[in-house]
Amino acid sequence: MNVVTAQIDKQALIHNIKTIKQLVPHSKIVAVVKANGYGHGLYLTASTLDPYADAFAAARLSEAISLRERGIKKPIILLEGFYEPSDVPLLAKYNLETAVHDFEQVEAIEQAELADPIRCWMKIDIGMHRLGAAPDEVNEMKLRLEQCANVRKPLGLISHLSVADTPSEYPYNEAQIDYFFKIARNFSGDLCLANSAGILRWPKSHTAWVRPGIILYGISPFDGKVGSDFGLQPVMTLKSYLIAVRKVKRGAKVGYGAAWTAPRDTVIGIVATGYGDGYPRSAPNGTPVWVNGRIVPTAGHVCMDMLFVDLGPGAQDKVGDKAVLWGKEVPVELVAERCGTIPYELVCRIMPRVNVETV
Repeated sequence: MNVVTAQIDKQALIHNIKTIKQLVPHSKIVAVVKANGYGHGLYLTASTLDPYADAFAAARLSEAISLRERGIKKPIILLEGFYEPSDVPLLAKYNLETAVHDFEQVEAIEQAELADPIRCWMKIDIGMHRLGAAPDEVNEMKLRLEQCANVRKPLGLISHLSVADTPSEYPYNEAQIDYFFKIARNFSGDLCLANSAGILRWPKSHTAWVRPGIILYGISPFDGKVGSDFGLQPVMTLKSYLIAVRKVKRGAKVGYGAAWTAPRDTVIGIVATGYGDGYPRSAPNGTPVWVNGRIVPTAGHVCMDMLFVDLGPGAQDKVGDKAVLWGKEVPVELVAERCGTIPYELVCRIMPRVNVETV
């Protein structure tokens, strides 16, 4: 029996990209499938989205090459660019597009021996302070890339909104968008700015290309919201089973460190899921789990392979009953909120031993 399963709903994935298209009718879609498709499967998500997306985005060269070798032919953009000069010929070989965010990358492209030029997106820093040309570097980087024979023309422009998901930072987000369009006035190539939060809340950031990531998978980028608030459907359901059901008396100390004490006579269930599967060790008492049509709370520390839930006095649940850790029954956003993290982290940390099935 497959004890822990990440069930991937392909129809939900298709529903979500169609919903996104309705939000950005004048933009092309770059489907972000980095980090193993946000934990949903790199090729699984790309192949499902292929008829609907205009391009894909990856973080690492290995991700992009894997997609090419498995038959994905649409444009693939490396959002972080490449890391070594020896990577540049591979960009040409596999017909990959790359962000260019520093002068070391510019120099590597200039010095490469390529039969055909590669498509580049010049990345500028508009306020994230992570990757991208600083204001005093923009003109020189643009000039060198436009003069380089190894760069296909026209040059694209790309950047990233750092606070589009933070309503309190409204002025800073506006300033980032305004700066991007100020620089864009000097570019004739394609523009790409809006991420998931930008697509949902900042129409001003919509350009010729937009980059949905987390919302493709039915997950909200905003605190206090779930995907269904935006008409999205969760793509992943993480599920397991009860492998033991035990009666405990009031005052019983449960699990490692006696982290939970039974407040009454009750029944606890042992679910065959733990941090070895990717469920967060940080989940506190009371984190929601779905069992037999109702939400029950976790009780005690999450173990490597198991966790405890309080099924309640008189519970009739039995060994073999299904438990849903997150998915349609329990939004992953709620689990993440209880754990003091973001849903991105939870879906991306699914471990290799977890069985993946599609519906």
